Amino acid sequence: MGAKGRVVVAMSGGVDSSVAAALLKEEGWEVLGVTLRLWEDTAGGGEQSPERGKFAKAIQDARGVARSLAIPHYVVDRREPFRETVVDYFAREYARGCTPNPCVLCNRKIKFAALLEKARELGADYIATGHYARVEFSPERGRYLLKKGVSREKDQSYMLYNLSQEQLARCLFPLGGMTKTQVRRKAEMLGLAVAGKKESQEICFIADGDYRSFLGRCGIRGRPGPILHVSGRRLGTHRGIPFYTVGQRRGLGITWPHPLYVLEIRPQENLIVVGEREALYRRGARVRRLNLISISALEGPERVKAKIRYRAPEVEALLKPAESGEGGEVCFAEPQPAVTPGQAAVFYQEDLVLGGGTIVQAF
Repeated sequence: MGAKGRVVVAMSGGVDSSVAAALLKEEGWEVLGVTLRLWEDTAGGGEQSPERGKFAKAIQDARGVARSLAIPHYVVDRREPFRETVVDYFAREYARGCTPNPCVLCNRKIKFAALLEKARELGADYIATGHYARVEFSPERGRYLLKKGVSREKDQSYMLYNLSQEQLARCLFPLGGMTKTQVRRKAEMLGLAVAGKKESQEICFIADGDYRSFLGRCGIRGRPGPILHVSGRRLGTHRGIPFYTVGQRRGLGITWPHPLYVLEIRPQENLIVVGEREALYRRGARVRRLNLISISALEGPERVKAKIRYRAPEVEALLKPAESGEGGEVCFAEPQPAVTPGQAAVFYQEDLVLGGGTIVQAF
């Protein structure tokens, strides 16, 4: 065993996870590479699907990097639970008029759970990924804290807010103090074949980025219904609730003197409400399924900076327990556009992730 212990590293075949593995080995860890097989030829894909080729290439690249680093490499098959837990959830949320973030759910329920299971099997002390984030234990709070990555451009703490204390206690994030430029430079110095590999921006199980076509392949159809202006006037017909999202501007098929945006989706009435951009702003949101990290319970109002989408800027806000007793309510210092049910709202205090949850309603 390495001087520091044994660690299982998630290897996706990309430059970030490859460098994470290399850094840990340099630090004296015994590194074991693991690639998760999630979505090659399951339902909706087929033998010739682009998803199949993408995951096969990822496994091949990860195996090549493991060979060059002289570390063992394992492939763990999680296709069935991934489909049931993440893909079915993704389709189901769109069908009910919400816009899900499948990566957040996948990290806790599939990826980190599978890595910890493999770590136990292999006698490893920790798991590690190539996320740009940091974790540390606070004796004062008696909790493991999740912190932003040093690189604000690449910080991925938003995607990790749903991790449990048990998962954070076993996590290492070797890239938390690095920039993407530094990571690529390290990969080049090591002569890794993936040093120049492009980043994947789309949802991993939708290779072409067209989620509407994917929903169709999953059997999600939707029924045509009315598109109403916020004033109540009918402007057109939508093709089905699942194919629209709050804030959407293109593809509405409406001629109007000013650009129109989807303001609200009402699945029970099978209608979509649209309006001008100024009508898109909301002053707050109700959040459910709260996962708290830096505190054990939300006992009163907390001043935070809220992030309502991965690419959205942080905004000053007040987070307080919901009057119903379930979840919380966040009030923004200034109204925000396209506050979207189904998306994750993550709350920060300086570099710390206080926690986050799922937006269920904007107000």
